[in-house]
Amino acid sequence: MEQVESLFDLSGQVAVVIGGTGNLCGNMGIALARAGAEVVIVGRNPENAIENLAAIDDFGGKSWFHKADVSNRQEIDDLLSAVLIRSGKVDVLVNGAGVGSGTPFLEITEDELTRLMDVNFKSVFRACQIFGQFFIDHHEPCSIINMGSMAGVLPVSGISAYSAAKAAVHNLTKNLAREWAEHDIRVNTLVPGFFPSTEASRQGDETRALEILRHTPMSRFGTANELTGATLMLASNKAGSFITGSEITVDGGFSSMTI
Repeated sequence: MEQVESLFDLSGQVAVVIGGTGNLCGNMGIALARAGAEVVIVGRNPENAIENLAAIDDFGGKSWFHKADVSNRQEIDDLLSAVLIRSGKVDVLVNGAGVGSGTPFLEITEDELTRLMDVNFKSVFRACQIFGQFFIDHHEPCSIINMGSMAGVLPVSGISAYSAAKAAVHNLTKNLAREWAEHDIRVNTLVPGFFPSTEASRQGDETRALEILRHTPMSRFGTANELTGATLMLASNKAGSFITGSEITVDGGFSSMTI
């Protein structure tokens, strides 16, 4: 039987974490680095990457930052080129860019809707196209982890446009998993429940927070490091070798609660 440590070992691999300057994806990047991967943290603001880069450096991991606005297709093209020049390859792609809105449905403007779709859905679509073509051309097993949302699975009040964008990510993931399985490209959705840094958690007041906790069997919000296990399982071509097209939910039981 293969040693447990080797199942999750990512030594020699390169992971690109779009949205890695944030809390959830930042911790995912740190976890990937602890497992041995070289991690490319992607975001719009270099200052927001400093803490996560330092955390990786503290345990001797390897990481670097690339500035990109993933709502711009050319910048995703440039990202892939930069990674290939500096790191030589890509094995894992995490699509975690996100922006939210609590604007009531009837008040959402075309500009706001465009922004929500560009960042939350189209950025994932573009990155999957660009990196997916590279993966197919190079015939190497790889993993794409798209960040979903509980709001993309179940109706969550007050964030309808954001929810629709995330639902599109969930659907796209399943379609790509079907199309790319023959190329050894695994595509999955990681679905965080309610974490303090998720859009579905931030919108609303204390009453809303209490309602969320009452609907969560574990009666608490999640913490960023509780995504580590699922992240490593999906990233590893050993631990996650037969997992594709799945929605891996980390929600403290929220999605299992009805009354």
